[in-house]
Amino acid sequence: MDALLFDMDGVVVDSEDYWHEAEREELLPAVLDGEQPDLDEITGMPYREIYEYLDAHYETTVSEAEFVDLYDETAETVYRERVELLDGFSEIRASARDAGVPVGLVSSSPPTWMGYVLDRFDLEFDLVLSDDDVAGPGKPEPHIYEAAAERLGVDPGGCVAVEDSENGSLAAERAGMTVIGYRVTHNAETDLSACDVVCDGSEELREELRGRLE
Repeated sequence: MDALLFDMDGVVVDSEDYWHEAEREELLPAVLDGEQPDLDEITGMPYREIYEYLDAHYETTVSEAEFVDLYDETAETVYRERVELLDGFSEIRASARDAGVPVGLVSSSPPTWMGYVLDRFDLEFDLVLSDDDVAGPGKPEPHIYEAAAERLGVDPGGCVAVEDSENGSLAAERAGMTVIGYRVTHNAETDLSACDVVCDGSEELREELRGRLE
């Protein structure tokens, strides 16, 4: 393993539990008229691209600016007050450090949202990369993972990415990385077939990563 890359939402923090609730009950009803998407359609995508997707495939009732404001307001509460850190993440981070493997945080979330998580849990990564930092379309396209490997100076084929969404796992797989799926309650039915291995819960994930790092 030349680098270990983590998705943020639903992996490093359990934010998808709260995003899915907010999207089903508040956000999507506020921005759409009629049919709503399955959440797997949009999970893992950059939120500005979510609006473009919804506007193209569903009946939007607000502008992009209004949509962004709604998501930003929700994000501040989710990340500053509600999320919890992945159980055992500090142990995984320490094992990677001992093995000399750089660890990156690679997320479709904007830098402000990532900053909430980094500050709240006092986290340090060798690379923090937001979709805002990368030219081209976001997940499920591979650009952000290709950029992460380039910035760390490693070949994508030597990287391991941990993802919980269909869009995220496809992005890492298309970049040529080994993809470890993380499955918990919020993504119990999510298609993770792009992953090389799927771990059920944090204990299995820790064991899988520890074995690869050792």
